[in-house]
Amino acid sequence: MTGVASLARQVEQAVGTAIGAVLPARRDADPLIRRSDRPGVDVQSNVALSLAGAAGRPPAQLAGQLADQLTAAPGAGPAAGTGPATALPAAVSVAGPGFLNVTFTDAALWGQVAARLADDRLGVDTPQAGVRTVVDYSSVNVAKQLHVGHLRSTVIGDALVRVLGFLGAEVIRENHLGDWGTQFGMLIQYLVEHPEARWQHDRLAAGTTAVAALDELYRAARAAFDADPAFAGRARKRVVALQSGDPDTLAAWREIVAESQHAFQQVYDRLGVLLTEADAAGESRYNDALPGVVDELVRQGIAVPSAGALCVFDPAFTGRDGAPVPLIVRKSDGGFGYAATDLATVRDRVGRERADRMLYVVDARQALHFRQVFAAARRAGWLPGTVDVEHVAFGAVLGADGRPYRTRDGGTALLSDLLDAAVTSARRVVRDKNPTMPDADADRIAELCGIAAVKYADLATSRQQDYRFDPDRMVAFTGNTGVYLLYAHTRVAAILRRAEPATGDGDAPPDPAVPVAPAERALILALDGFGAVVTEVGESLEPHRLCGYLYELARAFTAFYESCPVLGAAEPVRSNRLALCRLTRRTLAQGLTLLGLPAPDRL
Repeated sequence: MTGVASLARQVEQAVGTAIGAVLPARRDADPLIRRSDRPGVDVQSNVALSLAGAAGRPPAQLAGQLADQLTAAPGAGPAAGTGPATALPAAVSVAGPGFLNVTFTDAALWGQVAARLADDRLGVDTPQAGVRTVVDYSSVNVAKQLHVGHLRSTVIGDALVRVLGFLGAEVIRENHLGDWGTQFGMLIQYLVEHPEARWQHDRLAAGTTAVAALDELYRAARAAFDADPAFAGRARKRVVALQSGDPDTLAAWREIVAESQHAFQQVYDRLGVLLTEADAAGESRYNDALPGVVDELVRQGIAVPSAGALCVFDPAFTGRDGAPVPLIVRKSDGGFGYAATDLATVRDRVGRERADRMLYVVDARQALHFRQVFAAARRAGWLPGTVDVEHVAFGAVLGADGRPYRTRDGGTALLSDLLDAAVTSARRVVRDKNPTMPDADADRIAELCGIAAVKYADLATSRQQDYRFDPDRMVAFTGNTGVYLLYAHTRVAAILRRAEPATGDGDAPPDPAVPVAPAERALILALDGFGAVVTEVGESLEPHRLCGYLYELARAFTAFYESCPVLGAAEPVRSNRLALCRLTRRTLAQGLTLLGLPAPDRL
């Protein structure tokens, strides 16, 4: 589909055409369009000031010639130079030293509202249609509980999956599970020797997960491994049995993986993310491919021996001493490093999955590792130039003290505990606002708002920055919070509910002859920017831009509602304002959905 061109985009195209008519040699110049904050002006361009020197004309004169082009009647031909005339549904004037000011007609504004309401995608184009995109996110470890470090990867990755899919990309979700290696031989051997250990989810006490039990058992196995050489020897033999495909060992391993995934899914479902067990792509998938990956790197002279290991050295990656930093693909003990698995993954995603684009949503501390892996894959020919790959880096979750978020005793905080803290804060707010609400309703709303608050606080921060986890601030009904946006959506829904008895479905398009009030104009222009923001997020991979847009949209609606009566207005003003409410509700709902947040009609 082609979508609905925003008014700003229409001005950009028209000014570009006008430049080509007045200055043919500069027809490719950037029109330099931006939204204006001046009263009575919708869009402004300072392109005349930019081009005046090269044109050898005063900026105001050049701006006047461009304005003539923009207001020429269709079919009348150019007012100057060559090229077709482009008439805008707007008043165009020259201000100051040469600014082009554009103010749209009321009919044009209502026309945009009608066009977006008539489209089930709100007029948003699908610029990424056909782009096969693998998004690697969450990346949890089997037999370990999800902790605070998994939050940002999971939430940011989920939002990008939603946005890219909405923009037409063919998205493949992958949760790169840590499900292979020495630790599993150690854990399985410990379970064999301690058959009394109860860890399967259907054999545990209420409130305890299998992965929590496995986590504790792993700690016990690790302690035994370190303290008892005989147990360590038996554990190493179990690793060999696992890698060689021993049926009993594989069966135990599969049960551990399955129980872990069951526990992970409970957290994913609570977070409201799209990941399922079918999206798991464990390290074990690539185990058989590792020897071939390393052999090919050696054959091509990319991996070379170093201190008993096989490493890739690239002069582009050096340490403080100026020496190349090694990428270890096979360790000195013969085991394969993470780099070998990541290279096998790249080769598989390009070869078998036919990826056009690959996104790795992993914290910023892994930046060097991924740069080295991608460079090695390109040298080996496994990552052709036609495939885009990007490490979508993000910062850390900090506590109120500005340090990495931890438990009171200094341990790593579990993700479930972090979510519980937010829900507890949300429940206090709900109780303060409505002390007589039934407990079941208060619990439901607290869960909804608490989880949304955590996700929005994460997404509203530029992903490359750290942010402070502050549950009380996150659940506020005012300010740039997820709860504020949910509440804004419920307000619009309430207006439309009250209007239904008198208006039926209320699907009539707005009357273009109705004058536009200033607050209506601001809201229409805000709504008109939705497609551009979503497209920008798909390109920049920065969900916080969509968060900022939705917050400003909610504020614009509040200003509109406070100054423009809706239900009490006379017709046809009432119907036009209801159309604005419908478009606002749909836009907020779609934006919240793209962020992975709910859009409730009531709170």
